[in-house]
Amino acid sequence: MTNSQGTKTVVHVMRHGEVHNPDKILYGRLPDYHLSERGQAQAKAVADWLAARDITHVVASPLERAQETAAPIAARHGLVVGTDDELIESANVFQGQRVSPGDGALRDPRNWWHLRNPRTPSWGEPYTEIAARMTRAVRRAVVKASGHEAVCVSHQLPVETLRRSMTEKPLHHFPTRRMCNLASVTSFYFHDDACVGWGYAELAGQ
Repeated sequence: MTNSQGTKTVVHVMRHGEVHNPDKILYGRLPDYHLSERGQAQAKAVADWLAARDITHVVASPLERAQETAAPIAARHGLVVGTDDELIESANVFQGQRVSPGDGALRDPRNWWHLRNPRTPSWGEPYTEIAARMTRAVRRAVVKASGHEAVCVSHQLPVETLRRSMTEKPLHHFPTRRMCNLASVTSFYFHDDACVGWGYAELAGQ
């Protein structure tokens, strides 16, 4: 759609639904982590909410949980889920380990070196690099869905970092203060190439 304000495009950046993870490890980029039954229901609920939207492009991280979250959304619009590698989960040195507070890897003094700088962060992919690749992915979606709407399915930290970057907020933050719950949708509104607004919704409930 076009008007005097230029071409209007919306990109909905979604976090995947709940994952089946009985061992409660930080699965990161590991393969074979799929949506739980609740996660599948969350994906369907978001697909139902977005069914009436003008969505012409659906793309997801290559990881199974993101692809599975995107599938019902694409199906409702007669689309095929595309893959964008830059929507992938952030890299983390604790991948494959238990990292709950007071549990597992974080209790081992040999790992404390990785926690020395939370502003980068020292334990994983730099926030600046996450922001840059997520921004590129969103910009590609703007082009693909120009004048319409797109859905990009990614992961909690990449989505949170993207929002902070797009709204010119500090990239470093406390994980407990992220505004990116399971299956949540953060929408960015563009007039031509300019982002003019954003919104956040938990369409599947929590």
